[in-house]
Amino acid sequence: MRTRQKGVVLLATLSVLVSACGGSATSAPTQAPAPTQAAPASAAAPATPEATFTPAPTAAAVETTTYPRDQTLYTSGKQWGAPSTWNPLDPNAAMGVVGLQYETLFLYDPLTDKYSPWLAAAPGSWDSSKTTYTLQVRDGIQWTDGQPFTAKDVAFTLKVMLTVKAVGSPLPQFIDSATATDDKTVVVKFKGTPSYQEWAYWLYNNAIIPEHIWSSKADENILKDTNQNGVGTGPYMYKTAAEDRMVWVRNDNWWGKAALGLNMGPTYIVDMVNGSNSAALGQVISGNYDLNNNYLPGIASIVNGGYGVSTYFNGPPYMLAGNTATLIPNTKKKPLDDAEFRKALYYSINVDDIVNKDYGNIVTKSDPTGLLPIFDKYVDKTQRDAYGYGFNTDKAKQVLAAAGYKTGSDGCVTNKDGSPIKLTLEVPDGWSDWMVAENLIAQSAKKAGICIDPQHPDYNTNVADRNRPDAGGTPKFDLVINNDVQVGNTPWTWYDYVFRLPLINGAGENRNFEGYEDQAAWTLVQQLDQTPVEDLAGMQAITSKLQKIQLDNMPVIPLWYNGVWSQVSNAVWTNWPSDKTDHILPATWNGYWQMGAVLLLAKIQPVKK
Repeated sequence: MRTRQKGVVLLATLSVLVSACGGSATSAPTQAPAPTQAAPASAAAPATPEATFTPAPTAAAVETTTYPRDQTLYTSGKQWGAPSTWNPLDPNAAMGVVGLQYETLFLYDPLTDKYSPWLAAAPGSWDSSKTTYTLQVRDGIQWTDGQPFTAKDVAFTLKVMLTVKAVGSPLPQFIDSATATDDKTVVVKFKGTPSYQEWAYWLYNNAIIPEHIWSSKADENILKDTNQNGVGTGPYMYKTAAEDRMVWVRNDNWWGKAALGLNMGPTYIVDMVNGSNSAALGQVISGNYDLNNNYLPGIASIVNGGYGVSTYFNGPPYMLAGNTATLIPNTKKKPLDDAEFRKALYYSINVDDIVNKDYGNIVTKSDPTGLLPIFDKYVDKTQRDAYGYGFNTDKAKQVLAAAGYKTGSDGCVTNKDGSPIKLTLEVPDGWSDWMVAENLIAQSAKKAGICIDPQHPDYNTNVADRNRPDAGGTPKFDLVINNDVQVGNTPWTWYDYVFRLPLINGAGENRNFEGYEDQAAWTLVQQLDQTPVEDLAGMQAITSKLQKIQLDNMPVIPLWYNGVWSQVSNAVWTNWPSDKTDHILPATWNGYWQMGAVLLLAKIQPVKK
């Protein structure tokens, strides 16, 4: 979505806490804010799959006496600082604000590509011109203050999106109005051809807010309201918060018990602020954390070590794929402006080394198209396979030579005019899995004559180098790794990320970092956005054309699929989601609750004593 949700960067005060390379704290164009994952504070050498772990003897145990342990779910992985806002319109809201407290019209399961009515009573319907959308909401739902939830709340929420600029919604670009024609019916009228892909996203990813609470706050200061102890419709309510935690308490009057037959297991959910990875892993092994959503190195050994810890898959890759880690070249700088050089760079990178030596096989190599496994049906495999992309040092050398690049006395290729090529690759300092990856990339590329200097500035410097300067001009970076596009409902998000035009200056932009300008590609991206999500053949025809442009030009270089990092302890709670039992995302990150993760709370059970 073209919203501030995808453009918000981490607060400077939190950036020093981020030791993760699994993601950034911004989100993709139509995705929920991307989860930030943790990595160890340092990693001088690649992690090995057979590494063993011994909990740090000085790791302090999480205090677990305030709430009955067999009624309390302890989680960690979303929050990098004390919870500070509970505003459901703010992408930095505390863990669970959207999904546990405030709810969306639909749930969307990316593992099965299915929408399920949630606050909505049934799927919406389009008129014959497909420019008016009518939706019925469920009857009998109440806000936690006892007021009835109606279609007027949905229409009001949409009105806020359309009229309050501070929210940063893209909806005004393609929606004309939203009206509640009665307490159960909402009618949404679109301008011209609707952006069906973005609308489908909005339906499952944006919280509905109560008109009777927010009507007096619906102005340009709306995001300044922290909304502590707010009024929602969800299965949990605000209990308390502290510097190190967010606590939710079950709403036993939740409508889903009767309407959906869902009984949430935990009476309390305590989400702990992230600390060091070694301490977090120790808490999981000791049973103090029930669910942890950080990148924890060596987890494969833990799963197989008799610690009572499990992951979604019980073998490699252990984790579901959550986003694509991508090498971003600055196409405004030579030689990265040359598609042939970028192709040679792709051939030169041994991604298998990253998968094996860095991650110990808890990630998988990306498809050359960059599309996540959930988007496999959109990949034109015949076209893709004809390109023959993959690690091939000899092929990289051939492409470079054919394009006119010569090898200097130092073994590094030079520009076509004979001048030296000096490339840097930046990842944030402390994101140690990515720091290991950048070194492996440099070692691999050097064999093809592409010499790269790995660098790891602090997070804020990395972001400043990556983004286009406010006053215009060329960003400072040569190469960076990025993974802003998360799992979701449409491949449109990936292509909007790669080809978005026009280029936008400033810190808020996080699409088309590479500065690649192809109007034909951007026109196709817009056509994809205006294709109904149920038109599979129409989407496939457009994505095939976009894949050809990408594979012909390699404006970005897909590397590996970062995982939906998730490790659980079976000491107190069991019956966790796994690939053998169900399709539930086991993550607490913003945006994941409404992609079905909320259902795990009704699935898990306390261990019988």
